[in-house]
Amino acid sequence: MTLLRLQRLLARAGVTSRRKAEDLIRAGRVRIDGGVAALGTSVDPARQRVTVDGRPVRPVPMTWLALNKPVGYVVSRGDPDGRQTVYDLLPKTPGLTYVGRLDMMTSGLLLLTTDGTAAHRLTHPRFAVPRTYWLRAHGLGVRAVQAALARPVVIDGRAVQTTRFRVRTVGRAVELELTLAEGRHRIVRRLAEALGLKVEWLHRVAYGPVRLGRLPEARYRALTPAEIRAIDRLGADGGHVTGRRARIER
Repeated sequence: MTLLRLQRLLARAGVTSRRKAEDLIRAGRVRIDGGVAALGTSVDPARQRVTVDGRPVRPVPMTWLALNKPVGYVVSRGDPDGRQTVYDLLPKTPGLTYVGRLDMMTSGLLLLTTDGTAAHRLTHPRFAVPRTYWLRAHGLGVRAVQAALARPVVIDGRAVQTTRFRVRTVGRAVELELTLAEGRHRIVRRLAEALGLKVEWLHRVAYGPVRLGRLPEARYRALTPAEIRAIDRLGADGGHVTGRRARIER
């Protein structure tokens, strides 16, 4: 038996948002097995019949996708300026939400899911889920970057949670493989700026247990059962997750 909060069930089924679902429940428009539903109720969608205004609610199957986001796409459902969004590259799935933003000029791995609870675990600071990036930048040499990252880098009064890094020289630039156990807004670019680096490109290659691998740009894939199980285990050991080292294959 799998229980879901009623608001979550309605949102996953594409009926409305969770917040608006609460209004429907308070208004008495939602019923469970014929009885008026109460706010905060959990249901088993496989065994119980949920209706809104007499119409049955059928939740969509759980969906997990990995997208190789190209530069120039906005991570948003819609854009007031008419720019392309990542949802232009994805199947029309009710309740599909992104896990952690990438800014328009950053490419790479973007996770999307209909499982809001798991999305919360992946993004909440308490779980310290690692994210790995590759970037090329100018302004410092390898030794200077190594020395700078060997010490805590403080942004907005808090040290950036850098768990590992590697750096190498590429022509007049440096390339970094950088793993952070946090996801503050534009934190990688802000970290580079704090070090005196000018970013040429930025690409995310891993998020928690999921690797981008050889997924082509602008394409998506379903997560494997093993990847979904690994996400479900996040937090089982008290909330901290340790990432694995990525290899630069450029």
